[in-house]
Amino acid sequence: MDRLRCIEVFVEVARDGSFTSAARRLGISKATATKYVAWLERSLGVRLLNRTTKDVGLTEAGAHALSQGQLLLDRYEEIGAGARELIEKPRGIVRVGTPPSFGTYHLLPLVVGFTERYREIRIMLLLDDGSANLIAQGLDLSLRIGPAPDDTGHIAVPLTKAPQVLVASEAYLRTHGVPKTPADLARHNCLVHALKSPTNIWRFSGAAGEVSTRVNGTVCSNFGEALKHAALLGHGISMHPYYMVSDDLKAKRLVGVLPDYEPLELEIYVVYPTREHLPARTRRFLDYLKRWAKTPPDWANPSSKKPLARLGEL
Repeated sequence: MDRLRCIEVFVEVARDGSFTSAARRLGISKATATKYVAWLERSLGVRLLNRTTKDVGLTEAGAHALSQGQLLLDRYEEIGAGARELIEKPRGIVRVGTPPSFGTYHLLPLVVGFTERYREIRIMLLLDDGSANLIAQGLDLSLRIGPAPDDTGHIAVPLTKAPQVLVASEAYLRTHGVPKTPADLARHNCLVHALKSPTNIWRFSGAAGEVSTRVNGTVCSNFGEALKHAALLGHGISMHPYYMVSDDLKAKRLVGVLPDYEPLELEIYVVYPTREHLPARTRRFLDYLKRWAKTPPDWANPSSKKPLARLGEL
C-alpha cells in the first residue's frame, strides 16, 4: 500500500469530515477511501477517526496525525518542486566529454558562445577518447567522432560529418617517395590511430569504388595530436579529420597524400545516457549543438575543401 497516498486520503477525509466528498474530490470511490484510511490506522496501531452513520470526527491521535501528515505532504511537494526546478531552470554544470583536439579548437568556441547566452550554466570539458563510460565518469553528454557508438544504453545523435585526409611532411615524401595508390602505403611508415583503425586497415573511396589496405608503422597512438606531430616531424604518413590538419595544409607544413583517394569520412555524434528527465542546462546545450550542426562548418563539407597540395606544387 502507498503510505503517502494513504496519508493524503486521510488528510482529505479529516478536513471534510466525510468519506464521500473526500473520495469525490480525489477521484476514487468511497470504498477505496475507507480502505486507505483503515490501512493507515492498522499500520500506525491507533484509531484516527471516529465514525458514525452521519459524522466522521478526529480522535486525539487523529488530530496529531492530521497536523503531521499535512507537514509531510507539504514537504513532499517542496521536494518535487525543487527537483522540477533543477530540470526546468537552465543553471548549473554540464559535464561534456570530448576528444582533446576537437574540444580545444572546435567545441570550445561553441562553448564560449553558449555560456555568453546562458550565464548561469558552466560547461566542464573533460577528455573522452571514445571509450569513457558516461555514467561512471558522470558525463552529461559526450562528443564522439567515429563509427556509430554501439552502446545501446545511450542515445547517439549524429551532428555532422568529419571528412578525413591523408597527410605527410614534404621532407618525408622527398625521402621515401610519393605513394600513387593505397596499395603503395604498405611500403611506407604509417602512423595509425589505435581507436579509429584498431585493425590497421585504412579505407578509401576512389574512382573505382571503395579500397582498403592494411598499413603498419613505428608509431601508434589513441591520441591524434601525437600522430600529427609525428607527421610534422617527418616520421611518416598519418590520417586525420580534415578539421585537425587544415591549418597545417594551408601553411604547407603538411602535404596531402593520395588526393585521388578520399579516406572514408567519420561521423560526429553527441551521446548522452537518457532521453528522459534531462536537466534544462543539458537540454539547452544539446539543442545548441543541434542548431550548430544545421549549418556545418567548412571542414565538415568535403566539397568546400580546397584541393590538397601535391608534392610537385610546393
